[in-house]
Amino acid sequence: MSTRSASSSDALVAATSARRPLPLGTVLIAALALAACSLVFVAKGYQLFQATMVLAYAVALVGLNILTGYSGQISLGHGAFFAIGAYATGILMDRAGLAYWLAVPAAGLVSLAAGYLFGRPALRLEGLYLALATFALGVAMPQLLKYRHLEAWTGGVGGIVLTKPEAPWGLPLDADQWFYLYALAVAALLFWMARNLIDSGSGLALRAIRDHAMAAEAMGVDNAHCKSMAFAISAGYTGVGGALSAIAVQFVAPDSFTMFLSISLLVGVVVGGVGTLWGALFGALFIMFIPGLAEQVSKAAPWAVYGTVLIVFMFAMPGGVMGLLHRLGRPGRPGLHQPRQRPRA
Repeated sequence: MSTRSASSSDALVAATSARRPLPLGTVLIAALALAACSLVFVAKGYQLFQATMVLAYAVALVGLNILTGYSGQISLGHGAFFAIGAYATGILMDRAGLAYWLAVPAAGLVSLAAGYLFGRPALRLEGLYLALATFALGVAMPQLLKYRHLEAWTGGVGGIVLTKPEAPWGLPLDADQWFYLYALAVAALLFWMARNLIDSGSGLALRAIRDHAMAAEAMGVDNAHCKSMAFAISAGYTGVGGALSAIAVQFVAPDSFTMFLSISLLVGVVVGGVGTLWGALFGALFIMFIPGLAEQVSKAAPWAVYGTVLIVFMFAMPGGVMGLLHRLGRPGRPGLHQPRQRPRA
């Protein structure tokens, strides 16, 4: 009798598990991936360029979120690393003749090294002092790129003109379609790597430093090393975003990387949601489209419209878009407000 009851119970559990729907997050990610891949056959020309730029900004925002959202360090100068990645790509492709698929990861490594070299001494500073140091870097970068002794490499004020790569292997895709797919693959890979980093012991150490640096150090966390590596990885991601942007635009110039870019990246992190990876996509959409929409609303005062939209956004969604989505999804999520129901034997 007990054996029959146990087998019936096991069968009921198996049936319940089989009927259990997929997690909402998995369904949304699958739908997003399908939509992103389908876009290459639906959108054309400028629309694909915009989508590619959204991916470039999203990669950069993931990097800045690793620094700001997960390790609690504020940077007002990440536009400088975006510029380093863009110029490294331009120099490697135009001056050295390197293929784009090698130039993009190489630009990420150059930005990573620059981030480590800048971050190691700068991270002796905390809070507003670190923000000021990075602000100074963001302000100085356009002027450094115009420095006359570097013109042979950077092109000076005239910048560097690039050519968007054609599709390989005889694929029936134009340059815009192929590069969008390439940028999508790079972004997907970097999102996956960032998720693994955040879920690892290193990610736990970063969050411990963010929440209570003294307690983390007392538990054996090397705060200086973890912060330096977070700064370097963050700069590397932002550099890859700059590299993708440079190839998509097919041009790099110093005035493309003003202080407004650094501020826009920080705004994107806040709008998407600080300390969230998927918020980078929403932040990138905000960076890409809201300034243009503001100009359409008022050509006389577009930045007044932009500022108003941003203020309304912050009041309506203080935790960013992802914060709002988490609040909306929480009431029906098992384990938070509703206990998970166990099958009865």
